[in-house]
Amino acid sequence: MPEGPALATPPAGAASAQPAIAVNGLAKRVADASGELTILHEVDFTVQKAETLAIVGASGSGKSTLLGLLAGLDTPSAGNVVLDGVDIYALDEDGRAALRKEKLGFVFQSFQLLAHLTALENVMLPLELAGVSGARDKAAAMLERVGLSSRLKHYPKYLSGGEQQRVALARAFVSEPPLLFADEPTGSLDAATGESVIQLMFELNRQHGSTLVLVTHDQAMAARCRRTITIAAGRLV
Repeated sequence: MPEGPALATPPAGAASAQPAIAVNGLAKRVADASGELTILHEVDFTVQKAETLAIVGASGSGKSTLLGLLAGLDTPSAGNVVLDGVDIYALDEDGRAALRKEKLGFVFQSFQLLAHLTALENVMLPLELAGVSGARDKAAAMLERVGLSSRLKHYPKYLSGGEQQRVALARAFVSEPPLLFADEPTGSLDAATGESVIQLMFELNRQHGSTLVLVTHDQAMAARCRRTITIAAGRLV
């Protein structure tokens, strides 16, 4: 794989086309002992289809909160998020879950693999939930692409951290979602394993032409993205 930046190329005319993600006046406030704490101030930005975007900022800056709101995993205090033309907060919780199943892959720092399922079964899960035929063969093929063809029957506890994250990447990509979100995807990995996971993530992104948004404190990873936005104290800077 190339060592240089992995930049996905948006299709011709993407700038004038409907963006993959449009964020408008997004804010998050929560009650605390002093009354109200603003975690995220009114944030506005767009992400074009097939673009790679890094969200960076110090711990506690609000970047993971922002990613959770983009995915519809939390609800905002104000503003909206439009994913692929759909205003996700005009949907109820079931509607947002259905949209995530159809359009979104999510890679967590903590992997979020199901302990009672094998690597193969973890990757099959989103396909089975979507009623896709041939789920077993498609999951096995994706695990082979991430170098885990010999670990299909292993449960997560018997996999290393890097192997678990590769299973998580395979699960996120197996249904070929148009959007992929990653929250500190290498935060719990050693440097060498983290580098291999980063390269794999961008390679899969290029091959599928999906829109990649990742939260990271790693400036080197952010530099591989076409664009970077910085969150400081809940504000876009």
